[in-house]
Amino acid sequence: MRLILYSKSGCHLCEGLQEKLEQIVETRNFASLQLEIRDIMTRDEWFAAYEYEVPVLYVTNRRDAEEAEEEMIPRPSPRATVSQLEKMLRKYL
Repeated sequence: MRLILYSKSGCHLCEGLQEKLEQIVETRNFASLQLEIRDIMTRDEWFAAYEYEVPVLYVTNRRDAEEAEEEMIPRPSPRATVSQLEKMLRKYL
């Protein structure tokens, strides 16, 4: 499985969520989970879709991008702890 975080540099909400997600992927029991960061400034279609929405989080059921279906996950609170975020992710994984 893969988590996709649409983000942009300089966004403190994006950076905070990315830090927590990296902790979960690296240190928790999510061995088969990969985290992909997509900078919306690198593609016009991402920028148009998420300019005012970042951070945006999706989960896919496959690792290969060609056949993966992305499902949006509700944005967690910036105040959520790593444990709270992990609990929320378990609902979608």
